[in-house]
Amino acid sequence: MGMDARSAMKGVVVTEAAASRITKIAAGEAGVVGLRVTVEGGGCSGFSYKFDLAHEIASDDIVFERDGAKVLIDELSLVYMGGSEIDFADNLMGQAFHINNPNAVASCGCGTSFSV
Repeated sequence: MGMDARSAMKGVVVTEAAASRITKIAAGEAGVVGLRVTVEGGGCSGFSYKFDLAHEIASDDIVFERDGAKVLIDELSLVYMGGSEIDFADNLMGQAFHINNPNAVASCGCGTSFSV
């Protein structure tokens, strides 16, 4: 079936700010094991990111960890996110997780949609 998906992918970097925020969220929500990031079809640029609190680790999840905070990304989503950085911004525009994705050739103002 071709190349093994795990060996074909680059990792994802979780910034210190994102790890800190995930740890705070998990501490306040019972049973949360980490932040799940999923790439979905749709959005203004073709694909969009979806952020959810994860209560369990699925068999196809790849887990990225920093300072005890876990980010879970399924293998299919990771194909589009290899080499990305997950950050958390707290500024005048509000508080939000952001993905800096080198694979994205276009993105939009909302910051959650991209195309490859």
